[in-house]
Formats: sequence, C-alpha cells, structure tokens
Amino acid sequence: MEILTVNVGSSSIKLDRFDGRTTPPRHIAALRPSPASAPLADLPTPGLIVHRVVHGGPLAQPVRIDAAIEAQIEACAPMAPLHNPPALAMIRACRQRFGDAVAQIAVFDTAFFVDLPAAAQAYALPRDLIETHGIRRYGFHGLAHQALWRAWQEHTGRDGRIVTLQLGAGCSAAAIADGKPLDTSMGFTPLEGLVMATRSGDLDPGLLLHLLRTGGLDAAQLERLLTEQSGLLGLAGSADMRALLVDPSPAAAHAIDVYCQRVRKYIGAYAAVLGGVDGIVLGGGVGEHAPEVRAGILAGMQWLGIRLDAAANAAATGPASPISAVGSPCAVWVFSVDEATELARVGQGFLTDAV
Repeated sequence: MEILTVNVGSSSIKLDRFDGRTTPPRHIAALRPSPASAPLADLPTPGLIVHRVVHGGPLAQPVRIDAAIEAQIEACAPMAPLHNPPALAMIRACRQRFGDAVAQIAVFDTAFFVDLPAAAQAYALPRDLIETHGIRRYGFHGLAHQALWRAWQEHTGRDGRIVTLQLGAGCSAAAIADGKPLDTSMGFTPLEGLVMATRSGDLDPGLLLHLLRTGGLDAAQLERLLTEQSGLLGLAGSADMRALLVDPSPAAAHAIDVYCQRVRKYIGAYAAVLGGVDGIVLGGGVGEHAPEVRAGILAGMQWLGIRLDAAANAAATGPASPISAVGSPCAVWVFSVDEATELARVGQGFLTDAV
C-alpha cells in the first residue's frame, strides 16, 4: 500500500511516495513543487497520506486528521504562522483531490521533544499564566533532529552525546544523549534560538516591549518583522546563504558572522548540558551545502575536541560525510536530513495497526 508524505516547510513543499509494505518503507518517487503549485492531480491515489505539521499545541503523538484535529492545527497557526496555514491548505487540497476515503495522518514536529526535562521545558513566568495558556518550550524540527540522530547511529554504530544542527531556511539545535533530547533551541514557537533566513532567533524580550511602545508597531507588524523581515534578510538584504557567501559587502560578512556566532554559542551551551560532546551533526540546506559556514561555526572549538579536516569539509555534500580529522575526539558529520522516511515510518505503523 502506497504512502504519500507531505512536508510543508517555511520555504518549500516536499511530496514523497513510499511503498508501505516493505521494512523500512521503500522510497518510490519525490517531487519538490513550489508552495504555489503542488501537482496533486498528477499523483496516483495513495493508501495513506502523512503530513508533517509543525505546531499542534498539546497534540504531540501522530493522529488521524478529523475536524477536531484540523481545528486544533488552525488554532495553533498564530504560533507557527509560516507553517501551519500552508500545512492546513495541503490537508484540504489532499482531501479535495483524493476524497475522505483516504486517511490523512498528522505527525507533529514537536513530538520528539515532548519529554524534555522539566527545567528545559520551562519559562520563568507565573505558574497560573503557564497553566492557563499551555506555555512551555515545545521544540520544533523534531523530525529532522530524529533523522539526524538515526543517521548518526547508522553510520557510527554507536549512541553517545551529540549536538544536532538543522540549518536551512529555519534553523535549530538540539542536545541529544543516547537518543533522548535534553534541550533544543526553538521554544514556544519556531522563532526562538538560532538566526534564520528571515526569522530573528533569540532576542531580549525588553526589546520587543520597546518596539511596541516606541516603534509604532502593533502586534501583527511585530510578528511580520520577526518572522519575515529579520534574520539574514534583515541583516544583509538576502535570505539566501548562497548569495551572501559570494557577496563581497561588509553587510553580508557581518550577517554570516552573526549566524555562525549564534550556532557556536549553542554548541558550547549544549556541551555543558550534555556533560561533553561525542559528535556534532549538521543537516539542512546550509548545513549540507555550505562548507564555509560549517568551518565558520566550528572555528576555534578545539577546546571541545573538534578538529576539522579542511579537505573533507570542502568536499562534503552528503548524504553522509565525516568531516572531522582522523583522531578528532569529537566526530563531525554532515548528513542529508530524511524527514520523509521518518514520516513514512509513522505511516507504516498506522497501516500495520489497521490490518
């Protein structure tokens, strides 16, 4: 029975088809349409559709999509404005194309982080406010970090303490010990943490209050500023790391420095959380294809046991490439992030349960 996986990101839509009767599910075909034109009409009717959904609030475990689940995804849209609305649009487009007889499953990007340690989940806000509004650090990019952990295991043959870096249009870091996430950079929304293509990452909350009071911004304008006009785009006028790497302007160099500094700071923090690091694992469009950025992030981190092989780093393009020097106490790998197979594994479980 064929499984169709649907992965709506902040800058792309990925459609993949799998044979759900094999273990692991066998990849059949992939499409990379733009958000404006997902060619569902050209696809055969699948047995099951599995969607990556970024934010489900209290929903964490994979669930069959019905009217109540769809309403919950819509209710969470203000917390993931770049992701939930287009994901809902694809859910509805699939229903229109394939009909109600084809089950659709939501797999939430927060699931991998649902059991973060209590101290890593918490914001220091009044307890009644936390309980009323369901405030916690949810974490995102869970499928990507889980895929990076799985790739680390498969290619090194061991567990250990690793920092995973998903660096694409959205960027996040996670501290993982023997498969268990102990911390992650994204929080209540996918805005927290690293500098991203158009998202700001970490900010002083007092700065946001200042902008609301004196900057002439309302909440909607502030949201647009933080999600669509900041990050690399805000610093240098381009959200495309490839363009910035060939841009000779001081603004481009500064944006890359800020980007690398933020990632480097999180690696150091997560080394403390983990009590040491056995590996650094990079994925995502920037993580996989920008050796200059990888080198910039890891520069000066010999104190953590990280020694790069410059030639291996320059040549690495995935799907699995070690880029640390022989004998480096901390191994560094570049992996292609296979979220589609993670989605298909979940779908396969639903098919098995239905038999």
